[in-house]
Amino acid sequence: MHVYDIRGPQDIKHMTIDELNELAQEIRDFLISSISKTGGHLSSNLGVVELTIALHYVFHSPKDKILFDVGHQSYVHKILTGRSRRFSTLRQYKGLSGFQKRYESEHDCWEAGHSSTSLSAALGMAVARDLNGDDYQVIPVIGDGAMASGMSMEALNQIGGEQRNMIIIFNDNSMSISQNVGAMDIAFTKLRTSRPYAALKSDLQQGLSGTKVGRTVLKGMKNVKNAIKENVVDTSIFGEFNLDYIGPINGHDLASLIKVLEASKRHKGPIVIHVLTKKGKGYPYAENDKEGTWHGVSQFDPKTGQSLAKLPAGHCSWSEIISRNVCDLARKNRNIVTITPAMKSGSKLNNFATEFPNRFFDCGIAEEHAMTFAAGLAANGKRPFLSIYSAFLQRAYDQLNHDVARMDLPVVIGIDRCGLVGEDGPTHHGVFDITMLHSLPNLILSQPKDAIEARALLQEAFSQDHPFCIRYPRGSALFACDQHVSAPIGTWTSYCSSDTIKVCVVTYGTDVDRILAKAKANEMPIEVINARYFKPMDEEMLDYILYRDIPIIVYESDMLDGGLSCAMLQYINDHDIHKHLIRMGIRDHFVEQGSIAQLRKAEKIDINSLFRKIEELLTCV
Repeated sequence: MHVYDIRGPQDIKHMTIDELNELAQEIRDFLISSISKTGGHLSSNLGVVELTIALHYVFHSPKDKILFDVGHQSYVHKILTGRSRRFSTLRQYKGLSGFQKRYESEHDCWEAGHSSTSLSAALGMAVARDLNGDDYQVIPVIGDGAMASGMSMEALNQIGGEQRNMIIIFNDNSMSISQNVGAMDIAFTKLRTSRPYAALKSDLQQGLSGTKVGRTVLKGMKNVKNAIKENVVDTSIFGEFNLDYIGPINGHDLASLIKVLEASKRHKGPIVIHVLTKKGKGYPYAENDKEGTWHGVSQFDPKTGQSLAKLPAGHCSWSEIISRNVCDLARKNRNIVTITPAMKSGSKLNNFATEFPNRFFDCGIAEEHAMTFAAGLAANGKRPFLSIYSAFLQRAYDQLNHDVARMDLPVVIGIDRCGLVGEDGPTHHGVFDITMLHSLPNLILSQPKDAIEARALLQEAFSQDHPFCIRYPRGSALFACDQHVSAPIGTWTSYCSSDTIKVCVVTYGTDVDRILAKAKANEMPIEVINARYFKPMDEEMLDYILYRDIPIIVYESDMLDGGLSCAMLQYINDHDIHKHLIRMGIRDHFVEQGSIAQLRKAEKIDINSLFRKIEELLTCV
C-alpha cells in the first residue's frame, strides 16, 4: 500500500504490523518532500505518524470522532482519509487546509487553529451521543503544549465529573512550539519517566494470581488500580480529575499502540492514554530542534534543511524589528519585562530571553493568564511588553478589558501577525483586533508604516501610563536603526504626491508608502494620510481633510465593521459634517487561505483595485 493509493482508513485495516511500519516510513518521506514545496507544519506531523495510523487502524472514522488539538497535527489524518493526492495544494488558495476542516472531509468532525479546544468539544460530542442513544467513540488527540492551558483544565474538571465514555490521547512530546514550560510540564515529566502503569498493573495481577496466597491478596485489594497509580506515578494529575490513566506508551511502537487502543475501547468512563512521541521524528533537523524552527516552515531544501525563503537585503521580519527595539529600550529601562504565551521563537524574543533571562517570562499556551500576569506586573511598577499574535489576542479580550484597560495599567501589547496572514487561513488572520479593541476606554491603538515609525511608537508606549497596543503584520521591512522620527499619541501624517491634490486616501501600515510610491510613479494628484493611530484619532487632521471638497477613500486591510472608517463615520455624524466616505476593506465574512496577494485581490483590497477607484474619481473631478 502506497500513500497515493490510500482512499480511506479501510485500506489499512488488514495490513500487518510490518506493513504498517513500512507505511509509516513512506508517510514521513512523503511529508518531508511535500511540505518542503508548500511549507506547513512539519515537525508536529512527523511526530504523530504511528499514533495516527494506530488510531485509524483501531477506530472507525467517520463514525468514531477523532479530533486533533492542535489542529496542525492532522496532516497524517488527511493522508489516511484519502487526501494525499491534494497535498500539492496544501495551504494554497482554494487548496487543502493545514487544519481539519468540516467542509473538506466527513472525517473532519472538528476545526481548530487555536489550541486546547478539543477536550471541551469532545465532551460536548460525548454528551450529545449519549442523549441521542448513539454508540460511537470520541477520541480527542491533544498535544503540543495544549494540555496545560486553562481551557483544557476546565474541560478535564467537567469530564471527570460527567464520567462519559471518552478516550483522551495525550500526545506528549514535551514541546508546544518550542519547549514547554511551567509546573504542569514538570508534572508530566514525572509521568514520562515513570515505569508504564499499564505494564505494572498487568505484572502485578499475573504475579499474584499464580498462588493461593496471591489470589487471596489480589481479591482483598479493593482498588488495585488506584494503589498502583498513587504509589508508582505519585498520583497522576489525571487521577486528581477522576480520570483513569494508562501510560506512558511509546508513541512510535505501532504494536503497543494498537494493543492499548483496542483495550481502551472496552473501558467504561473517561480514560487518558499517555503517549510519548518525538516531535520531528525521522528528520534529524526537526528532531534536534529545541527552538521551534521546524514547527512551521516555509519552503526548504529537504537535503540540507536550508530555507528557500530569503528576505530582501537589509530587511528583518516585523517581529524581529519590534524585538530589537524592545531590547534597546530594556537596556535603558530596567523595569521593562517581556511576556509571551509560548511564542518565544515566533515573536523573535529569543535574544531578549538570552540577554535578560530574569526579565523574560514564557507563560505557555495561556493567553488569558499572560494578559492578567502583565497587568499584575504593571500594577507594581514594571513596564511589561506582551507579544501576542492578533488571532490569539482574541482569547485574552476579557482580561485586556477587565484587568488592563479598566484599571488603566501601562501594559504595552505587541499585536503580531495583524491583518491577513496568508496560508494559515481564517483561524489565523489578524483582521479583527481593531474592531475588538476600539471600544475599550483608556486604550491606545496604533500601527507603524515602517521600522522607523515602529521605534517611535515603542518609545511613546513606554513613556506614557496607559495601555498601548502596537499592531504589526506578518512579513518583513527594511530595518533602520540610525533614523528617528516622532509619533506623538493621536497624530497622523499627510504625504502629497504632487502640488495639486484631487483625491485623499486615508490608510495605515505598510500600505502608506506603497500607495504614495505608485501615485508618484503614475503622476497622480493624491494625498495619502498615514492614520497610524486608530485610537485616539487625529481630530485636527480629520477636520482638515473632511471640510475640503475632494473625495476621500478610506483604504483598510482589515474588517470594515468597527474599523478605521467606522470610527471616522462616527466622528462625521457626531460633528454634523456632511461628507461621504468611500470605504475599501474586508466585508462581513471569514477570509479563506491563500497568499496575501491572492487574498487581497479576492477581497478587492489590492493596490490595483484602489488605483482603479482613484482613476474613476479623477475622471469625475
